[in-house]
Amino acid sequence: MTTSTTRVLGPDDLGAALAVLNKDPVAHAFVTARVLDSGLEPAWLGGEMWGWYRRGRLQSLCYAGANLVPVSAGPAAVRAFADRALRQGRRCSSIVGLSAPTARLWAHLEPAWGPARLLRRRQPLMATDRAPGDITPDPAVRRVRKDEMDIVLPAAVAMFTEEVGVSPLDADDGGLTYQARVAETVGSGRCFARIEDGRVVFKAEIGAVTPDTCQLQGVWTAPDRRGQGLATAGLATVLRHALADTAPVVSLYVNDFNTPALTVYRRLGFTETGVLMSVLF
Repeated sequence: MTTSTTRVLGPDDLGAALAVLNKDPVAHAFVTARVLDSGLEPAWLGGEMWGWYRRGRLQSLCYAGANLVPVSAGPAAVRAFADRALRQGRRCSSIVGLSAPTARLWAHLEPAWGPARLLRRRQPLMATDRAPGDITPDPAVRRVRKDEMDIVLPAAVAMFTEEVGVSPLDADDGGLTYQARVAETVGSGRCFARIEDGRVVFKAEIGAVTPDTCQLQGVWTAPDRRGQGLATAGLATVLRHALADTAPVVSLYVNDFNTPALTVYRRLGFTETGVLMSVLF
């Protein structure tokens, strides 16, 4: 009755996995979206879902794909996930999740997987359930059309490079996977931008989507247009679309040293609901 075990989950475990994820819908939005979209079918999940059981009950999860993401994982579960990850070898490009379990997981993995290329120990997770009433939305911000991929892609690459420190076009596949992800976001109507003279000057995307929340990502303003209020007004527009059409809560996470972004998000009514940590390879 006191034993614990770890195994790979499948479609039959969907209900139990969602019960764990629903303990914190905002913090676990990325993994929840993956689970809902795939039904835990391996061919669609983009990786494996590890489950940690104690006394026969599923207590914790770890998504092992391009990202390694611990979910609701205490010290014993983290140790089990780390052991499995070490046996398998590193296949992920990052480790990300709530700061406490992610820090513990990295402590176990760092001797074999380190050093990290970038370590972001504190990334405030912020959320809001309403659009700001005192900010005028930017009417020029709109959904990017499918035939505008050539216009939005340079902005997406610039945002990624600035945030992560390397260009997605330098990947082993020449950036094809990244371009496909951008195309999917545009095709699903979840990429918004202000386009002037054929150039994106502001953009933001709705990434992970669940019935409870959606997560903003890829927020970017052209360097020569920063400090002009484009992000504040543009995000006010995106927030209205997200809350009206997508989910009742909108979340995002940001680096704690990005003071201008934190100022904008707080101005828009976002409040901190947790802290994430990212380890980038």
